[in-house]
Amino acid sequence: MKKLLLITLLASVGAAHAEEREWTTYKKFVESIKLDRYYALPASERDKLDFYLTVEPSNKKLKAADMNLTVVHGSTRTALPLDEKSHLRMAPNPQWLTEDAKIMTTQAKGEKISVIYNLDAIVPEGTQWPYNKLMGSIAQGNAAISKVAGAFSWFAPTMKSVLLTFDKPSQLTIQSRTGTKRFLSDANNKIRLPADAALLKENPLVETSARPLQAELDSE
Repeated sequence: MKKLLLITLLASVGAAHAEEREWTTYKKFVESIKLDRYYALPASERDKLDFYLTVEPSNKKLKAADMNLTVVHGSTRTALPLDEKSHLRMAPNPQWLTEDAKIMTTQAKGEKISVIYNLDAIVPEGTQWPYNKLMGSIAQGNAAISKVAGAFSWFAPTMKSVLLTFDKPSQLTIQSRTGTKRFLSDANNKIRLPADAALLKENPLVETSARPLQAELDSE
C-alpha cells in the first residue's frame, strides 16, 4: 500500500465516553475524500487500480473497533465495511447521499479519526500475464490522481514503479525481444519493477514463480 495523501483528520464531536453520536454526514465524508470523483472516472481509466482508504483512530493507543463507524440512513443502520487492516473499499451510495445519511461513532469526545487515500495496482490473476496488465497501472494511477485530487495533486507523489510483495522468496522473469530479464526478491520478499517505456510498447510476457500478495504503486 502506498499512502498518497492524508486527506483529512476529522475531529469527533458530541457526548463523551462510548455513547454513539454523529461523527459526520455521509455526503461530507464522500466529498472530503473525493470518493465521488474517483468513481466518476470511466471504468477503463481505473480497471488496473485498487483504490481504498485507511480509516483508523489518530490516537495509536486506540483500535479501529473503538470507532465503530455506522451509517444511519432512515430507519436502517449499516456498518462501514472496514477489514482487519482498517481498509475501506466502497463506491458512493446514491441513496445515502440524497437522504442525508449520518455516520455515527462510539469514539470518545476529543479523539480524531484519520482518513488516508491509498492506491495500489491490481495483481493480475495467475502467475503469467502481459507486461501492460500490471505496469499499465502506473500511468493509469498518475492520471487518476491528477483528475481526482485536482490542485492538490501537486502534493501527491508521481508513481514510477510497482513494488511486488510475495509470501516467500520469488523470481520474476520478463521475456522480451532484447532477451530475458530476471528479478529476484529481496530479504523482505519484494521485487521492484520500474516502468520501462520499451517494454510497455512491446508488452512481453511476465512470469512469476509465485503469485504476488500485493502490488504497491511507488514513487521510487
